[in-house]
Amino acid sequence: MTDHHTYGTHTHTPSELVRLVSAHLGLVFTERESDYRGVYHLAERPYAQIEIQPNPIPGDDEDLYAPEHPTVQVLLLTTTPVPDPVLQARLASINALTHLNHGTA
Repeated sequence: MTDHHTYGTHTHTPSELVRLVSAHLGLVFTERESDYRGVYHLAERPYAQIEIQPNPIPGDDEDLYAPEHPTVQVLLLTTTPVPDPVLQARLASINALTHLNHGTA
């Protein structure tokens, strides 16, 4: 089983959110670039992957990565092999970061 959570903010830029999450969780993010997603930031720890990315997809279109949340400018995505309530609680305590959805695969 894989546990996925999506958070969002319309207050922070991707860089600001990287700094906040880094300080809050003690993680180091690496900046990456994708043709589809644009510039995003990735932090990996043994049993979790956290990504921070803009919601608007780069390019000519006005497409959103999460179109169901059009006011969200920045997304934070978590992937863990099992539910991680400690991680979720720590992310929930970050100002202006809202839990958007949860899924398992």
